[in-house]
Amino acid sequence: MPNTLATRLWPAATGSTGGKILMVLAGTALLTLSAKVQFPFWPVPMTMQTFVVLLIGVAYGARLGGATVLAYLAQGAVGLPVFAAGGGLAYLMGPTAGYLIGFLAAAVLVGLLAERGLCRTRLGTLATFLAGTAVIFALGAGWLAVLFGPEVALASGVLPFLLSEAFKIALAVALVPLAWTLGRS
Repeated sequence: MPNTLATRLWPAATGSTGGKILMVLAGTALLTLSAKVQFPFWPVPMTMQTFVVLLIGVAYGARLGGATVLAYLAQGAVGLPVFAAGGGLAYLMGPTAGYLIGFLAAAVLVGLLAERGLCRTRLGTLATFLAGTAVIFALGAGWLAVLFGPEVALASGVLPFLLSEAFKIALAVALVPLAWTLGRS
């Protein structure tokens, strides 16, 4: 079993199939909530969805984190209203599709890095969250570039979100190493 925050903080849950199922359901519920709640921010409102995606990877590791995000995407694909403005297959083919697929890739990457101990320090957490965010932006903006061109992708799919992503990364740098410290006690 990988050494993750979840195995450190909730060993009973991570050691059983039922516990893992509950963790996946809790993760998909948190992702849904994070997609729906918006905070006033400049230049665009901020959701905590990318933060939660990366936090799931850090806390659950690559396999369980990836399974959680995959379950979230599957819930949305079958029409459950888990995405920011609903659900359905159109989301997995529309302008936000690259970001949604990026969530899965980022959760797995961040989970792998966390399993290797990278998120136990502020610097390691910074590097991990920067890598995960870069994957989300690369896939999201890449898909937007295919649909609308690279200028539009950069102007509407990356630049407006840089400040809010910096805030979320700073929050992770403050909280994740603290969680590891609490897990040792």
